[in-house]
Amino acid sequence: MTGTAEEPSVSSRPSAWLAVWSPVLPLLLAEGVIALGFGAILPILAVYYTQHGVDLPMLGVVVAAWPAARLVGEPFFGRLADRASRKTMMVAALLVSAVAVTLPLAVTGAIPFIVLRAIGGLGAAAYDPAARGYLVDANPPERQGETFGMYSAAQMGGFMVGPAVGGLAAAITGEPGVVFWVFGLAYAVSALVVGFRVADRLQAEPAVVSRTVPEGEAEAVVEFVADALASVTSDARGTADGADAPKPVGLLNRLLIVALVANVGAYLASGTYEVIWSVYMTSLGASFTLIGVSFFTFSLPVLLLSPFTGRFVDRHGGFFALVIGGIGIAGCGIAYPLIPSVSWMIGLGMVEGIAAALSTPALYTLVSRAAPPGRSSTAQGLFGAAGTSGTIVASVAAGYLASIDLRLPFIAMGVTTLAMLALGVALGGRVLWSALQPHHLSDPVPAGDPAGEAAA
Repeated sequence: MTGTAEEPSVSSRPSAWLAVWSPVLPLLLAEGVIALGFGAILPILAVYYTQHGVDLPMLGVVVAAWPAARLVGEPFFGRLADRASRKTMMVAALLVSAVAVTLPLAVTGAIPFIVLRAIGGLGAAAYDPAARGYLVDANPPERQGETFGMYSAAQMGGFMVGPAVGGLAAAITGEPGVVFWVFGLAYAVSALVVGFRVADRLQAEPAVVSRTVPEGEAEAVVEFVADALASVTSDARGTADGADAPKPVGLLNRLLIVALVANVGAYLASGTYEVIWSVYMTSLGASFTLIGVSFFTFSLPVLLLSPFTGRFVDRHGGFFALVIGGIGIAGCGIAYPLIPSVSWMIGLGMVEGIAAALSTPALYTLVSRAAPPGRSSTAQGLFGAAGTSGTIVASVAAGYLASIDLRLPFIAMGVTTLAMLALGVALGGRVLWSALQPHHLSDPVPAGDPAGEAAA
């Protein structure tokens, strides 16, 4: 394919599209399969635990063991993924997770379930930063939005199909526990896909910061922290269109802090809805079928629109996509309890899905541009941990607020999400605006093509 100023988009000829994206398609496929397994198990997870020795007070602890382990593990494994073979890490994490998610069929009681959930969470903590860091480094800056739009679409496609697959497997076998095998098989298949179809690649060399920290020298540690804090408050230098803005040198930079703040706010919705959505919909008279429809109508825009909104972010910049999408998510959260109607809840869910499809690629693009050379997975690990912390805080708060009034968790989530978005924009200022401007589009180079990277 000859170089032009225009590269293939989602809607271009299939051969041109495949030439660009084929190196990372196996990883996107693996992500979709993992999400399928996760979606398959969600409808029966809590019921299975309560039927096998877990009382209601302990159920929250069992469920929370997964995100808690991810919160602890993602920063560590993200840093490790920048120094080791990401492919090896991904395969190992997927195989460990495959075992951890099927073993609940062989044990009973809260403690074994907590341990297995924690191991599964650590597996996810090892896989996700390595996978997202790989996607960042395998694609040039001008395709980061579209890359993570496709990543979001792959995830949402799996989540949409998963419950149907799990329900069908349970119906055929007559045993609800079979969905644990579906989840484990999804991880095993993904491990095979990554192991045999994803090419390993060397990470970029980490940037040399102004100071290193020799072991045992307290003075050097103090100076290193001072330099890191100074880098947070300094402005990145770049042109108005963002094309020549350099990568940050230090990991603790303003752009990454903005991304962490915004991601905490974004995941407040996830933690809130996991706890309260079905309960609130039931209080309005919704059947389980309509509750399922509400999840579908939220997921569909994310699945269909994310690649295109990601492409929009690459072409036209992501600042307004991030802000408008974040306001949309927060606004829907505030509006849900103000319109006590099942049909309106479902309709607003689709609006929220559109907002999520707009903001998510912009947020991932921000993280990719905030990561110093050679630290993509480390940045992704911190980013994921920030989102997980938002989920945990929101889950706990939603349960408490719901005991007072079922509408309060929605309002609290919407207001807090909006406040976190405003804080991120205020912290980022013109640096955030510059970072989310489009890069100049280069001649099309297949994703992950080492020759193309060398030539660049």
